[in-house]
Parts: sequence; C-alpha cells; structure tokens
Amino acid sequence: MAWTSEEFGSSHEGIAGAVLADGSEPKAVLLDFGSGADGGLETSEWWAYDGRLRRPRAAGYRAACTCGWRGETRPIDWERVPEDRPYDLDTGPAHGDWAEHLRAVERRTVPLPDELTDLIDRLEDHLVTLVDQAPVAALRAVTALERLLPGIGREAAQAVRDDELSWDSVGTALGIGPERARSLLTRYLLHR
Repeated sequence: MAWTSEEFGSSHEGIAGAVLADGSEPKAVLLDFGSGADGGLETSEWWAYDGRLRRPRAAGYRAACTCGWRGETRPIDWERVPEDRPYDLDTGPAHGDWAEHLRAVERRTVPLPDELTDLIDRLEDHLVTLVDQAPVAALRAVTALERLLPGIGREAAQAVRDDELSWDSVGTALGIGPERARSLLTRYLLHR
C-alpha cells in the first residue's frame, strides 16, 4: 500500500520496495486478480517478490519514493514472514525513513509567511465549523475562494515564468518534481 502526502501528492508517494540480493530493485510485477477489465495491478512493493510465480525473491526492503529517493535497506527474514500474510511484516522503519525524506523535502520548499500559514489554518477551521452549522454558507465561501484563486494563481505563474527560473528550482521550491512544476504553471497560465 502506497504512502501518500496530501501536500506533495504523487510527486512523493512512497512504498516499502523490494531489494534483491545484489542490491538492485526488481522490475514491477503485474498482479492479476482475475479476469477484470483493468488487467491487474502493477507493484514494486516488497511482498510481491516472494519467489513464487517466477518472481525473484526479495532479500530486503527499503523505502522508495516516486521522486527517485531511496532509504536504508533492511533484510527480510523469510522464516519469520507468514506465508499467507506477508504484509504483516513490520515495515514501520521504512515508513519512518520516508517520513524523514518528506521532512527534508519540506525544509527545501519556499516558506510561507507565518501570518499566511496562520490565516490558512484559521480559514480551514472556520470552514469546517461552517459546514456543520451552515452548510450553504460554507458552499458560498468555497465558491468565493474558487473565483479568487485562479486569477491569483495565473498572476503568480506569470511572475514565476517572467523570472525565468529552471523547472528544477521551481519544483524544489514547491516540493514537487520539475515536470509536475511545469504542468502546474501551465495549468494556472491557461486557466481562464
């Protein structure tokens, strides 16, 4: 099961990935759950590499992030892994490595002014309360924000584009990859 971050989304999804005896990572495997139209699920999670069905057997696991970052490799003692429930292996240490990676990503992002962070937090609290007390008023507030944000997003994206920053530096400042940064700016620039 993938670990996700609300702030960084698919740019920093993590898993406990498989590591082979030579230290390499195996190719993703397709898990076929039957004759469904979706064709199955592709994964690189450690438990899919148990040596059965011509798959390699993982010697270890480590945190793996979609950005390419990898954590410390930890060995798997297959004698202690329940054959019918391999997912019961405690991969908490890998999750901890990934969480530290996210903290490092957060430290590299452009900081928001404290007063803006506080305002956003208070706005969220007010809106959540308003949903319970006056849901139509909450919808009106959300609609007002939806009208306001695209224009500000377009102006900010234009200013970033005018600064001629590299996609790597924009991505780092936002905590996302360069391709996602380009996509985000394009989305705001094209939104009318």
